[in-house]
Amino acid sequence: MSLRQTLRGTGVAIVTPFTKTGKIDFSALESLINFIIKNGVEYIVTLGTTGETPTISKEEKIDIINFTFEKVDSRVPVVVGVGGNNTHELVKDLNTLPLDKATAILSASPYYSKPSQEGIFLHYEMLAKASPKPIILYNVPGRTGRNLDAATALRLAHEVPNIGGIKEAANNMVQCMQLLKDRPDHFMVASGDDDLAMTQLACGMDGVISVAANCFPRKFSDMVRAGLDFDFTKAKELNDTMLEAYYLLFAENNPAGVKSFLAEMGLIENYLRLPMVPLSEPLREKVVRYLRK
Repeated sequence: MSLRQTLRGTGVAIVTPFTKTGKIDFSALESLINFIIKNGVEYIVTLGTTGETPTISKEEKIDIINFTFEKVDSRVPVVVGVGGNNTHELVKDLNTLPLDKATAILSASPYYSKPSQEGIFLHYEMLAKASPKPIILYNVPGRTGRNLDAATALRLAHEVPNIGGIKEAANNMVQCMQLLKDRPDHFMVASGDDDLAMTQLACGMDGVISVAANCFPRKFSDMVRAGLDFDFTKAKELNDTMLEAYYLLFAENNPAGVKSFLAEMGLIENYLRLPMVPLSEPLREKVVRYLRK
């Protein structure tokens, strides 16, 4: 079964809760996992960039992966984030992290180095050969500094076994349409832009890997399911109620926005690891007013 079938719908790029002392708050993580699954999302993505992975050690990643598998308990699929700009280190990670229970690997395009398209292709080709699970490409040029062009993504999809899909977060509708026009049948295309997700579903995307669904799992996943059913009257009604939230979630940075929402909802404590810091007070007050509405 392809990832287009297995991961159709809403995946949540789950945050990593921390305590005041900077330790991983596993109790809060369990509560968040249960909240998300209870409210109807299709799958969970752990250790994505929303999970502050650049600040998390290898040992902590292993603990988070094992804990997530244990608490999800096969209720929904789990995708594990394994990305970075050191190709050979990532190959080692793919061979040593506990990935047996993962459905797929989400791997962000190499950041900062700004490789050529050929370099990006060869990077993912090496990861795909090493990975025990299908690779989901992750294109987020706003973070990485280099776009994964549609032509390169499609070349990977058509030529490299074990490349199963892409999370597309380039904020570029034309590029999305190019991917959807020429993809092979097995290749999943998921939105990585919450604010564009509804319109991208209308173009034919298979779902969303969402930040907003951490705090609005029921409403957001209902919106996505309506879009997948081409019921855009219902999808628009739901999406309209979240437009202000999309702005607040990303106005300063991610995951400061979503952690502020989750803290105000009583699900986690509002702690991040440097260099990330909580939302500024004026923006936090807007989050509080939005939730009160």
